[in-house]
Amino acid sequence: MLYDKLKKYASGGTYPMHMPGHKRNGSFLPLRSAAGFDITEISGFDDLHCPQGILANTQKSAANLYGSKEAFMLINGSTVGVLAAIGAHCKRKDKILTADNCHVSVPNAAELFGLDLVCINAASDKTSGVSCGMSPESIEAALIKDPQIRAVVVTSPTYEGVVSDIDAIAKTVHKAGIILIVDCAHGAHLGFSDAFPKNPVSLGADIVIMSLHKTLPALTQCSLLHVCSDRADTGAIKRMLDILQTTSPSYLLMASIDYCVRLLETDADRLFREYEGNLKSFLKRLIDLRKLSVLEPKPAFFALDPGKIVIVTKNRTLSDFEQDSFSLSGYELADILRKKYKIELERAYESYAIAMTSICDTPDGFERLADALLSIDAGFWL
Repeated sequence: MLYDKLKKYASGGTYPMHMPGHKRNGSFLPLRSAAGFDITEISGFDDLHCPQGILANTQKSAANLYGSKEAFMLINGSTVGVLAAIGAHCKRKDKILTADNCHVSVPNAAELFGLDLVCINAASDKTSGVSCGMSPESIEAALIKDPQIRAVVVTSPTYEGVVSDIDAIAKTVHKAGIILIVDCAHGAHLGFSDAFPKNPVSLGADIVIMSLHKTLPALTQCSLLHVCSDRADTGAIKRMLDILQTTSPSYLLMASIDYCVRLLETDADRLFREYEGNLKSFLKRLIDLRKLSVLEPKPAFFALDPGKIVIVTKNRTLSDFEQDSFSLSGYELADILRKKYKIELERAYESYAIAMTSICDTPDGFERLADALLSIDAGFWL
């Protein structure tokens, strides 16, 4: 049974280098008695589809926290936000521009609303195989080639933490007289520290969708949609969310959003200062890696989110492997970490694997991953 399997896994000692951002850290999860918080729209608890009280206050707080004009709580993840943003601004047969490695919600929106999808082929970094993201130049060229495009959807940061130049992209998109939607599902933590890239809310995007649950202390499915400019049709977005979101929204999820927002309002400086320290100590320990490597900023990327640890297994240079037969794929690395070291990564690919971190990770968790990677790099897994 699922309940029994989850209970066993929770007590099994595996460290989560994956979503959700709360990392099963009980000090960041006040909803320990779920049944007692699981209610419906009873008197005094407002209505998500027509918020005028406590839920409206949470949405206002979220908008103030990130600096947007208006924020909407999403209880079906960023997916419903992407669908709503596209559906609110495009009509049947319209064209939308995105990258070929966008989240599945974008082509699903095109299918749902009868839109034509125009895709830019995202270049990849030759060393790691990681996609470099969408550039302002590639977007400008696509808009010149096809002036029928009505909206641009940019994923920033990507799954691997690659950040696009949203400021320049916004200027390009607005020059064409259309809107910019940023799928920032993996970037809800951006903007709270100078050690991280800026949040796209402040960079000229018209709509920004973000998943609190991916990188912050919030339960899975907890997300926000931010209206950032007058170009966005707020009324159409509201109508689309009414259509796409359940009429029985979970108060557990909405309470989790509220708690996350309040926590950041009061304690973001301390939490991100500790997070920065943990990341710096972790990366300092990995300087001596010879065969594995951690993805670092380079000209191919506009910027990187340091909270995403992309562990590259692809050969960096032939000399790294001349003395032994060390050869490892990202899939094999993830499997070794899972079975030998009881560390579960977020995702693996042929040439790299992704460890997701957050303000909820402990110093011991970072140490555990560093120890494991150094051990594997030395060949002790053989």
